[in-house]
Amino acid sequence: MADTMQFDLVSPERSLASLQATAVQIPGAEGDMTAMPMHAPTLTTLRPGVLKVDAPEGTTEFLVTGGFAQISAEGLSVLAEKAIPMDEFTREHLDELIEEARATYETAQKADGPHGLVEDAAKMLADMEALGTHMSL
Repeated sequence: MADTMQFDLVSPERSLASLQATAVQIPGAEGDMTAMPMHAPTLTTLRPGVLKVDAPEGTTEFLVTGGFAQISAEGLSVLAEKAIPMDEFTREHLDELIEEARATYETAQKADGPHGLVEDAAKMLADMEALGTHMSL
């Protein structure tokens, strides 16, 4: 059994990580999960949360706002809507994310479109506010 797997994290702005990992905790839309070497192939959507990468060199954490994770025989690839290394994350980042989520929610309410869009926007806003509480920001 392999001890590590290839892990890649990219967002539209940049590539954030490409390294060998022993485990990656993923904030999946259907619940948190941990991918490890030899994991069954899986494709999942992400919810806002902290993605934690355990590697031989140490642990690294990233805040992700959503996206997709694909686990395959080659490793784990995460395509994040937005991703910020936790050691760079500030209160200003959180305020910006909450404001974006609030604006999306208000736009969805006014649009009178499919009800699911309003619920999704409300969930995103609640998740962003909960992250701030969880991180004591």
